Amino acid sequence: MLYDSPVPGRTFAIGDIHGCDVALETLLAKLALTAQDKVVVLGDVVDRGPNSRRVIETLIELQSKCQLVLIMGNHEEMMLSALEGDEWMQSWPAYGGTTTLASYGDDPANIPREHLDFLSSGRDFAETELDIFIHASLDPRLELPAQPPELLRWTHLSGNEAPHVSGKRVICGHTPQLPGLPLSFPGWICIDTAVFKQGWLTALDVDSGEIHQASQSGKFRKGTPTV
Repeated sequence: MLYDSPVPGRTFAIGDIHGCDVALETLLAKLALTAQDKVVVLGDVVDRGPNSRRVIETLIELQSKCQLVLIMGNHEEMMLSALEGDEWMQSWPAYGGTTTLASYGDDPANIPREHLDFLSSGRDFAETELDIFIHASLDPRLELPAQPPELLRWTHLSGNEAPHVSGKRVICGHTPQLPGLPLSFPGWICIDTAVFKQGWLTALDVDSGEIHQASQSGKFRKGTPTV
């Protein structure tokens, strides 16, 4: 489970950040998180946006202020694999890795071990009594431990997926919603709202359904409940 004790506090899910440091810092300033709050970051914190290094630094700092869980996204998987020297080193830059490396001075040697350890800590999934948190998608017929990694990190939503067999709502990212609003349908909500495409970074208040959004230009808006 996401947390072991019924500590009072809010639970937020944050969608794909993709190196958009200003959007993340703006959002966190508005959320005013406390030690009782839980935050699930749904993966793809790196690549494409201008400052993946600062995003990782901010999330590491956030661990001391609230209860933070990182879900492994396909971009973290690519980055870690590329830096280990496998075949992803050839294609990772085209998937947004160029901007990530630029934030470290174009030298992989400048990436602190602490940053790599943080990315490596990403989970395949997390869950509470009511919700499942993943990066991309899943097979609604399978229990969570049996889910294929390809689905969890790489598969985009069609918007027609069935609810999960557990009856829990699935909260995910990965499939950019270009209108800038989460995609919500029975049993699912996708909160990747395309911040790196001049969209918004979304935090979902899991209990109330309220959305909080920030842009890389520093704008902020707060939405009405979506689910």
